[in-house]
Amino acid sequence: MLPILPIDDPDDPRIAVFRAVRERDVAGRESGFIAEGEVVLRVLSRSRLHKARSVLVDRKRVGGLTPILAAFGPDVAFYSASQPVMDAIAGFHIHRGILAFGARASAALASELLATLHGPALVLMLFGVSNHDNIGGIFRNAAAFGVSAVLLDGACCDPLYRKSIRVSVGAALTVPFARLGAGEEPISLLEGHNFTPLALSPSGKTPLARLASPARAAVLLGAEGAGLPAALLARARTIAVPMAGSFDSLNVATTSGIVLHHLTFGTARI
Repeated sequence: MLPILPIDDPDDPRIAVFRAVRERDVAGRESGFIAEGEVVLRVLSRSRLHKARSVLVDRKRVGGLTPILAAFGPDVAFYSASQPVMDAIAGFHIHRGILAFGARASAALASELLATLHGPALVLMLFGVSNHDNIGGIFRNAAAFGVSAVLLDGACCDPLYRKSIRVSVGAALTVPFARLGAGEEPISLLEGHNFTPLALSPSGKTPLARLASPARAAVLLGAEGAGLPAALLARARTIAVPMAGSFDSLNVATTSGIVLHHLTFGTARI
C-alpha cells in the first residue's frame, strides 16, 4: 500500500508548496514547479529530467491513480484531501483533482546542451515567445517531432510554468531546454556546433516546401508580431511558410508544428 497521508487543514505546513498556486506561479516556488492533471502526472512519473517531490490528490481519486502513483520513487510524498480542502489550499477550484510539486533539473547553458548532441539533430531556438500557451504548444510539437533540445532567450517565458506544462501535455518535462547565456551570440553558437540556422519569416527567401533538411538543423522562431531580430535574419537562411492570398501570419506554435513536420517527415536529409 502507498503511504498516502491525509490532509484536513489547508494550513498544514506539509503541503505549503501547493498553497496559493495561481498567485505564486510566475514568481516560482523553491526552485520547483507545479504540475496538474492525470496526463501530466503520468509523464512526470517517467521524466528523467525533472523529479517529483510531492503529490496532492483529491481523496476520491486515490484508487484510480494508484498505478501512476506507484511509478514514483520512494522519496516522493503523497497526500490526499477532500475537494473543498484542495480548493482552499490552491486558492481556486482544482477540478482535475491532482497537483504535483517537482524539482527542476540543474540549469544548463545553451552551449552546454548543444555540446551533448551528436550526429543528426533537430533543435528549436526561441526569441521573445512570452505567451505560456505558445510555449506549451511548441514543446508539445517538439516532443511529437523528435526535437533534441529547445533553446530560449531571456525574454521567453518559463516552460515549467504550470499552464505551459499543461498545454504541452507534459512535454515540457521531457524535452531538454536551456537559456542562452549572457554574451552568447545565437548564430555563432549554432554554427560552432555544426547546426544550420533556419530562420522563419514571412519574407523568407526559401519556401518551406523547397527546403531540404540539414542533418543538424536549428529552427529559429520569434514572437508573434515582432518576429525575429533583423540581425539574426541577416545571418541565417530565411524560410517562409506560403499562405493563401495576402495572409502572412500564423500562430508561432502552429508554425513550429508545420516546420518540424516538414523537416522530420517531408524532406530528404542533406
